[in-house]
Amino acid sequence: MFRFGRKQHALLGVDIGSSAIKLVELGPGSASRPEHFRVEALALEPLPSHTLVEKKIADVTQVGQAIAAALQRSKSKTKRAVVAVAGSAVITKVLSLSAELSDAEMEAQIQLEADQYVPYPLEEVNLDFDVLGPTEGSAGMVDVLLAASRQENVDDRVAALELAGLSVEIVDIESNAVENASGIFIHALAPGLDRLTAVADIGATTTTLHVLRGGQNIYAREQSFGGQQLVEEVQRRAGLGREEALSQLATASLPPQLQTVVLGPFQDALARQLARALQFFYSTSAFSQVDEVLLTGGVTQVPDLAQQIAERLALPVQIVDPFAKMALSPDAERVLSQHGRSTMLIAAGLAMRRFR
Repeated sequence: MFRFGRKQHALLGVDIGSSAIKLVELGPGSASRPEHFRVEALALEPLPSHTLVEKKIADVTQVGQAIAAALQRSKSKTKRAVVAVAGSAVITKVLSLSAELSDAEMEAQIQLEADQYVPYPLEEVNLDFDVLGPTEGSAGMVDVLLAASRQENVDDRVAALELAGLSVEIVDIESNAVENASGIFIHALAPGLDRLTAVADIGATTTTLHVLRGGQNIYAREQSFGGQQLVEEVQRRAGLGREEALSQLATASLPPQLQTVVLGPFQDALARQLARALQFFYSTSAFSQVDEVLLTGGVTQVPDLAQQIAERLALPVQIVDPFAKMALSPDAERVLSQHGRSTMLIAAGLAMRRFR
């Protein structure tokens, strides 16, 4: 059931994060207006702690209930959905195959070759492939992307969505969703340029660095570091509940002494994590500098975060707004102002699969 299916009917992008379910439905923009898309529905529903462990679902029922609550909150009537698995849970390989093969013949050939690249018994794995285009320098050949993931990674997500009354049309990879949603924002920053952009997706427990070249993902690496560390430190020092700690962080209403002893060290630690991730990318590629860093995730609601990280990295840093070129309803504006636009990046990128 791991598949790159292409659909044109309405789809819900459902991002199962470690702290919340994010849901987005997009429609086509108006021909008379400059927006790329129109937001039809949007919602965020918190998840209980430890529902996901290292991006694996630990409690399918709780996740299904949270998706159902998000669906009700969004008021969407759409029942078809697209969901993603983490890049770290997926093995990808680009194969070069004869362009003359039929779909059935190509599938049979890929099944034969998959055993070389997948370190698990194939009966325990979901496989899919997507034809990327002609192989450069090889006439009559095409590049084919093979993707494989353990069945549990896919099946648990499908089961959770089905508990919420949704049918899964597409199972994608998170890095593809980041590419889809970030690409529009990057193009708006510098249209037509072959820029090298680092996108840091700062989750509750994991930060994933994606590097995009000309809007296409060429690198991804996960690190065990996230915004939950900041929230827990505020809770511990101020004696606050989680929601109150989040509110004070987002509204810059922390007492001055807490801002000094909590925010500063967290920003330093985040900058070190990003610098380390960038250095690893440089050491494994032909590149030595990115043009800019984009930040996404719930922690980006912390005021002045981009400016502080920019000073520490000595690079241009911005917060990603995946809705910058979209028409928004008042309800969508309210949700985004409460939770932050960049928090919905992956869900928005998944919802864009409707138009591919």
